[in-house]
Amino acid sequence: MSGPRGVAEAPSRAGAERCAMNDERAGDGAADDGTAGETDDGTAGDADGGTYTLLCELAEPASITVGALGEREFAAGWYAYTGSAFGPGGFARVERHRDLAAGERTARHWHVDYLLGHPATRVDAVARTPGADRECAVSDALAAADGAARVDGFGASDCDCPAHLVFAPERETLAAVLAREHAAWA
Repeated sequence: MSGPRGVAEAPSRAGAERCAMNDERAGDGAADDGTAGETDDGTAGDADGGTYTLLCELAEPASITVGALGEREFAAGWYAYTGSAFGPGGFARVERHRDLAAGERTARHWHVDYLLGHPATRVDAVARTPGADRECAVSDALAAADGAARVDGFGASDCDCPAHLVFAPERETLAAVLAREHAAWA
């Protein structure tokens, strides 16, 4: 397999408009103390929330049933999922995702939970931007990286973007963009 089934190349016009709107709403946020490749502890700024990106490795190809999306084929490689954590608990959502990837939880609420719940998936790094709604913009930047591709329809059910999950065969394709995009709002 060369990549995930159902990749999209660019955001829809409405998705781009939502991204622009989010950029305007974004306040002064601060990136995590670490850089991409280092994981945070999942506690800083928990109550306030913001935007986060999980950098995950899928060690082997897998066929995974993803809720209403149905069965999807995932290539072995690297995945970056960008989400927002402005609801109750804020960044505590990141710890919940980590627990699911570690096999300590089983309940799946979001598309990414199905990928994280697969035994060949591990969370490698987390980048966070407290107080800023940059979900669409970060996802767009990751998808624009050379060699990256969106996993169509995955994780973007609350906006008009094609997806908030991006695949790349190599870690560095996503890690460099991830560090840059979250640091830009520090």
